[in-house]
Amino acid sequence: MIQGMEELDLGTATPAPLAELLRPKTLDDVVGQDSLLGPDGRLRMMLAQGSLGSIILWGPPGTGKTTIARLLAGAADMVFEPVSAVFDGVAELRKVFARAEQNRQAGRRSLLFVDEVHRFNKAQQDGLLPRVEDGTVTLVGATTENPSFALNGALLSRAQVLVLNRLDTAALEAILRRLEAHIGHDLPVDTAARADLCAMADGDGRYLLNMAALLIDRPPQPQLDTAALVQIVAARAPAFDKAGDQHYNLMSALHKTLRASDADAGLYWLGRMLAGGEDPHYILRRLTRFAAEDVGLAEPEAVSRALAAWQAYERLGSPEGDLSIACLVIYLATAPKSNAAYRGFKQATAAAAQTGSLPPPAHILNAPTKMMKDLGYGANYAYDHDDPDGFSGQNCFPDDMPRARYYHPVERGYEREIAKRLAYWDRLRAAKQGGDPST
Repeated sequence: MIQGMEELDLGTATPAPLAELLRPKTLDDVVGQDSLLGPDGRLRMMLAQGSLGSIILWGPPGTGKTTIARLLAGAADMVFEPVSAVFDGVAELRKVFARAEQNRQAGRRSLLFVDEVHRFNKAQQDGLLPRVEDGTVTLVGATTENPSFALNGALLSRAQVLVLNRLDTAALEAILRRLEAHIGHDLPVDTAARADLCAMADGDGRYLLNMAALLIDRPPQPQLDTAALVQIVAARAPAFDKAGDQHYNLMSALHKTLRASDADAGLYWLGRMLAGGEDPHYILRRLTRFAAEDVGLAEPEAVSRALAAWQAYERLGSPEGDLSIACLVIYLATAPKSNAAYRGFKQATAAAAQTGSLPPPAHILNAPTKMMKDLGYGANYAYDHDDPDGFSGQNCFPDDMPRARYYHPVERGYEREIAKRLAYWDRLRAAKQGGDPST
């Protein structure tokens, strides 16, 4: 997405955003889209052959759709006519078509760029067709939505869909280097914080520059580490101090007592909370969370039992329903404990945040449209029920992400049986794919 430099208008009271100042001047400055703009890229081939036709640029925010459209017009010596499907309607399109007709009579073609083209309704999309068909304009639409669902078939049949990739780390790093060349100094962040800054951008070059804009005026020393960086560029939610609040202290005491499998102390803390006027619904909500977090799959019925106790209390009310809460406390205290699901989910969530928006592997994607099939969706999918073992061993992680193990069941309660199943599947996977069963 956005690379290159444009002159800053020093007479302007409000400076342009960095993303605009660093917008590419040529297609060579665009990063992260080699499949389209590399030496053998599809757009390069169209330009070289003089056959630039109508296209739909489909990709995540901040990957260069608007920039590429603008530069394509320049590279093909076409008049650039931008409109927004959010703000512009039929009246503006008529003006564009009138200008395009005049340009055509003067011997120049016009490139109509429609940002957020999926926001045009069916009638508006149909209204583009005659002008695209008769050559009045060459349409370049930009969308973050799946064109198979967001655009009607008539428009899709007249335009090629080109997929833009989320920007990888190398592309984001290239944007930072261009920014630093523009401002004349490095950003005041250490190596780890710089990597995390790119990770926080999640493939969006514009968002990366918006975050970097908060750093460019800071002194070069001391360099910011990740913790300091997060304080500047992350969410600014107001602080909320729970310390010293009896409401939370007693709930913490009950939670940790149950974790320690002490049913008698658990009943004591429950009694303290109810006597103090605590809302029983709040207690039941926290106990249901405890069933998932601390009992987990060591006793798969724990969440169901918690929900049943909650429902019983709602039917009976206090004081009759209080006994259902007491029974739940005893049950949770004496149940086998495992936080393996909780820990696994936390690790997987952290990995998801670190890897950003990596797409699923194409073979596990549905392909309800021809275009999606042409893009490889669903190709070579192995239907597990057709396998003699009922287990295909196919990879379900993103293609660019190594396989990981987040869930490690304990040797307690029902999780002992789950561990046996996982070990069996690991062996089968290794046999079918030649992988390492210990991964």
